[in-house]
Amino acid sequence: MKIKLVSAIAVAMVLMVSCSQKNDDQAAKIKALEDKIAALEGSNTAVTPVNAQTTTEADPSTLGAFQFAEMEYDFGNINEGQVIEHIFNFTNNGQAPLVISNITASCGCTSPDWTKTPVQPGEQGFVKVVFNSAAKSGAQAPTVTIQANTNPTVTRLRMKGSVTPKLAGASAPAGPLKR
Repeated sequence: MKIKLVSAIAVAMVLMVSCSQKNDDQAAKIKALEDKIAALEGSNTAVTPVNAQTTTEADPSTLGAFQFAEMEYDFGNINEGQVIEHIFNFTNNGQAPLVISNITASCGCTSPDWTKTPVQPGEQGFVKVVFNSAAKSGAQAPTVTIQANTNPTVTRLRMKGSVTPKLAGASAPAGPLKR
């Protein structure tokens, strides 16, 4: 009995010593990290990440510039199945011909069309967005993302509105009726 009690006390003392050493090690590591953070905050030198790419300012004489009359179109409330079409007109306020290289839609329910030829400075172009509300219901906000020789290179246009779902009993039968 005495041997078990003595060995239990010895184990407890070993654990307490090792725990205090771990706490001392953790405290030292925390202190070292705090010192590094303080040194970084105190210095005025910027730290460049290893994977950073160098960038240069784009020459404004090589860029077009979008000036849209509107960047968002609210189509309000529509019934499921309706197709909404809207044309976003823009003027090139840049110093170079504006070239749209690509436009992507946020989902398959939206399809874009646009001015394919370069738009000269001061001239107008368009982006047409068609939204098909089939199988959609509730609040909708389809977007199109434009990539062009502008700064920034990406511009987003958005349509928004609400789609009222069809009533379940009002639709036509899905297949032939059996009699």
